[in-house]
Amino acid sequence: MRERSLTPFDRLLAGANNALRTVSAPAGLSARDNPAAGVDEGNLDNRQRAHAAGLMRINHAGEVAAQGLYQGHAAVARDTSIEEQMQRAANEEFDHLAWCEQRLTELGASPSRLSPFWYAGAFAIGAASGALGDRWSLGFIAETERQVCEHLESHFERLPKQDARSRAILEQMHEEEAEHGENAIDAGAAELPPPVKRLMRLTAKLMTRTAYWL
Repeated sequence: MRERSLTPFDRLLAGANNALRTVSAPAGLSARDNPAAGVDEGNLDNRQRAHAAGLMRINHAGEVAAQGLYQGHAAVARDTSIEEQMQRAANEEFDHLAWCEQRLTELGASPSRLSPFWYAGAFAIGAASGALGDRWSLGFIAETERQVCEHLESHFERLPKQDARSRAILEQMHEEEAEHGENAIDAGAAELPPPVKRLMRLTAKLMTRTAYWL
């Protein structure tokens, strides 16, 4: 049976469905087991729990943005194999989203109230960069994932040492984010100009500082 190709309207509907699923908590069950399953809850005091929750809220916001970014790229991808690669990565990123949300619930906290803004902004950026061509779209993905890995590595240092459950989630996320970046490079990612990379860092810094509290 011949596979039906998606029309622009089909992609629009799929994108709308993904947006609602992403920004409307709870995210629901992940397709894969939570990496923290079976990991003992550490003995965290109130201050440590609040700090861990702030960090996991940042990571959740980052995964909301990742959904928007990948869906924006996929919506304008010219090569169907690139579109499929984006969708596969988005599916793994949705597991990350669910794991972060589950951990926030355990910590007695909620996701960022600005989730719709994070998604919409990332979708627009993804679609805009993707419109320049798949090589630039992949370049944007590769640089994003590189910066995300750096960000996660900083959280390994900032998390309370007793919070093994959050750490287990972030370690799995780090492994898969690095893989997504490598896949983008292997698929022909272009190297982004330094000013673009600096702008990406500034944008990420704004999101992380805001999401910690909101």
